[in-house]
Amino acid sequence: MTTAPALPRTGKLAERAARLLAALGATPAGSGDLPARTPLTGGELLRVPAATAVEVTCAIDQAHSAFRSWRTVPAPQRAAVVRRLGQLLSEHLDELAELVTLEVGKIGAEARGEVQEMIDVCEFAVGLSRQLYGRTMASERPGHRLMETWHPLGVVGVISAFNFPVAVWSWNTAIALVCGDTVVWKPSQTTPLTALACHALLRRAATEVGADPNIHQLVQGDAGVGAQLVDDERVALVSATGSVRMGQAVAPRVAARFGRCLLELGGNNGAVVTPSADLELATRAIVFAAAGTAGQRCTTLRRIIVHVDVVGPLLDRLCAAYRQLPVGNPLDDGALVGPLIDAKAYESMRSAIERAIDDGGELLCGGERVDAGGPDAYYVRPAVVRMPAQSAIVREETFAPILYVLTYHDLDAAIELHNGVPQGLSAAIFTSDQREAERFLAPDGSDCGITNVNIGTSGAEIGGAFGGEKQTGGGRESGSDAWKAYMRRATNTVNYSTELPLAQGIRFG
Repeated sequence: MTTAPALPRTGKLAERAARLLAALGATPAGSGDLPARTPLTGGELLRVPAATAVEVTCAIDQAHSAFRSWRTVPAPQRAAVVRRLGQLLSEHLDELAELVTLEVGKIGAEARGEVQEMIDVCEFAVGLSRQLYGRTMASERPGHRLMETWHPLGVVGVISAFNFPVAVWSWNTAIALVCGDTVVWKPSQTTPLTALACHALLRRAATEVGADPNIHQLVQGDAGVGAQLVDDERVALVSATGSVRMGQAVAPRVAARFGRCLLELGGNNGAVVTPSADLELATRAIVFAAAGTAGQRCTTLRRIIVHVDVVGPLLDRLCAAYRQLPVGNPLDDGALVGPLIDAKAYESMRSAIERAIDDGGELLCGGERVDAGGPDAYYVRPAVVRMPAQSAIVREETFAPILYVLTYHDLDAAIELHNGVPQGLSAAIFTSDQREAERFLAPDGSDCGITNVNIGTSGAEIGGAFGGEKQTGGGRESGSDAWKAYMRRATNTVNYSTELPLAQGIRFG
């Protein structure tokens, strides 16, 4: 085990968290059943109350009641809440980012980037409020107009994961609100403090612009709280981010009551590196995508499929870069890799490396635990493992910084290898050959929802729809026309003639 500089005691971090909550307008948590821990030391920061079943029902009641009037507010007026939220986030960017660091362990640059993403999506949603377009189609009947209109859907239940504790909530909430929906948010029980802060900022934004603050509800607790959102018929859409196993439990239950699901689940993301690739550029992109956020992004790069002619030079560059990565206190500006979220994540990483070696893999660098933050904190050096073939462990997503290296001779074989996993979120190819790039983007190329050329698999912009295929769940959030998931479509026919022709030329009577 290697050693990094000591961190402040958990008590000091708890005081810091309480001050940040107060600055963000959230009542500092006191007693409660839900502990807020920091992966920086593994210790407890504060405790917050968990919602009872009655309180969850009440929150859904209030959101449903607020929806009845919120849906009739013109969309550009609804956007005033989101505009003000974006302004408050800009004013409190540093405080909220630091709270993200304390609760999740992200380095400062990534935490600030996550809050900036919230600000960006608020700007996007404000513009979207004037672009919730329907369409007019040519009617086959004279004197008739055929059109589509879009209407608010209802209560949206947002179930979010720990790794992006605020950004994913904002993707859903900003767009749902301008679409005329109300929101009930069940955050990860690992990140209750950032949830309190965001809820307070949104409630403040609503109050300041004269909107009903009940358009947003926060319910904290374990999986039972999420289950109530999943099963309640008043929750029109459940947007859930998490594991494949969670999605497999959520989707059938929502479908059984004919509700809607928007799922963002597993990502076992791969990149192809061709002989024509700019290896310096590829190295920089791969290191960030694979080691950023300590490998705890859904878009983390977990597999690289490298042409045999360049695998040696690329691995030399990668391992040299990995050995220089500063691992340690994410509050320190020099750190590039913070801690894993908890002991379970560390054990998963260690088990995956052991299984990879048992399958004939070779650990090229990394994988060891770093002594920082005390015995209950789990800092690790990102690992690179060369694999002889795409074994069972390579087909699985381990939520930790492990990069598997496979090789190929033929691009078609590389694409087949890339697509040969159950997940389908994000993909990349590194090449200077336009034909290779276009081949990877073609219908029979990458099967992922996000496919990039000469950039890594992580770091998506908010303007494009985010989501993936296969076990990733098929959902789309944030940009493009993802707003349609939060609304219902109506086809309307208007007869402005004095006749009553029927479609398809049918005559009746």
